[in-house]
Amino acid sequence: MTQLPGLLDTEAIRKDFPILDRQIHDGKKVVYLDNAATSQKPRQVLDALNAYYERHNANVHRGVHVLAEEATALYEGARDKVATFINAPSRDEVIFTKNASESLNLVANMLGWADEPYRVDRETEIVITEMEHHSNIVPWQLLAQRTGAKLKWFGITDDGRLDLSNIDEIITEQTKIVSFTLVSNIMGTINPVETIIRRAQEVGALVCIDASQAAPHMVLDVQALQADFVAFTGHKMCGPTGIGVLWGRQELLEDLPPFLGGGEMIETVSMHSSTYAPAPHKFEAGTPPIAQAVGLGAAVDYLSAIGMDNIAAHEHAITEYAVKRLLEVPDLRIIGPSTAEDRGATLSFTLGDIHPHDVGQVLDEQGIAVRVGHHCARPVCLRYGIPATTRASFYLYSTPAEVDVLVEGLEHVRNFFG
Repeated sequence: MTQLPGLLDTEAIRKDFPILDRQIHDGKKVVYLDNAATSQKPRQVLDALNAYYERHNANVHRGVHVLAEEATALYEGARDKVATFINAPSRDEVIFTKNASESLNLVANMLGWADEPYRVDRETEIVITEMEHHSNIVPWQLLAQRTGAKLKWFGITDDGRLDLSNIDEIITEQTKIVSFTLVSNIMGTINPVETIIRRAQEVGALVCIDASQAAPHMVLDVQALQADFVAFTGHKMCGPTGIGVLWGRQELLEDLPPFLGGGEMIETVSMHSSTYAPAPHKFEAGTPPIAQAVGLGAAVDYLSAIGMDNIAAHEHAITEYAVKRLLEVPDLRIIGPSTAEDRGATLSFTLGDIHPHDVGQVLDEQGIAVRVGHHCARPVCLRYGIPATTRASFYLYSTPAEVDVLVEGLEHVRNFFG
């Protein structure tokens, strides 16, 4: 068995994840390498979800009966846990959404409807990057189309890094918002946050960070980041689907208009007008994802007990080993950084002329779960002149042995297609 420095006790951790014991395709044990798409869930999260529905299920905030008070305490308790997890100055800066996509759309719509000095209009510019997930491209395209604002973006270098050589020309005095991913979901690139935020602050632009591929894997300190908004999702960090988070600076949340209207987000309503509740409820119209928030709180507890620094060290060791092993495979080309430096635990690659969908299908027959396609990051594929990639992504329960199985599987793919 391969031993690497910095590894977690994966034997103990994997016992918390029932699905990792599953066998498919005539007894082959699942090798789950699709964590950038969604992570698996530990028993602690599954138990929290079951306990909520079995013992505490009720709507939150308005009821005075026992179940409603318990549900409210669990829901708001999850907000407290997330606030601590990301080192938010105030729990009221944590908004629950259904996913990171909704969080990013929330920001884009707020800025489209805002008054000065935040309003995005035809006199202003929006800056993103070529390596964004579609969830951090399409909302800004829609905003630019509606308002007449100019959409600009940073390109990507040949080795999968952001090209910041023209940063002063991309981020200008007309820039109102800069929105970019902390960690690329297709290439694993960890972006130079400080450099981008420093330039944005020089011109007075707001900064929104997509931390969907960061929050599960490393310490996420919103105060240290010095961004204005940070979005991430629960299902990639051992939590359930249907729950996301938007963190925003308190003064911005107070000044900006709501995205959705409905129950709970109001202060008063008449047939002529309405006034709104303070954040975070101002941005949480209707019945929220209560059970999902409870599950996310349990996931935060689970990850915090292990330690995000420990998880990051484990994944760095796995990624370094995976890069080394994959580069031993003939005809394999890593799309993105070819070292473990400043990269997350996501590796996308092509294998000669074999289409990634064929690679994924043959690997699946061996029990290996990877992702194939453009990974909702089609501009990256266009940049490198490829139709798609195969993506292997690791997490706290991933092992060097699973990397070896992947490499063996890729050799089988090469032999299969001759």
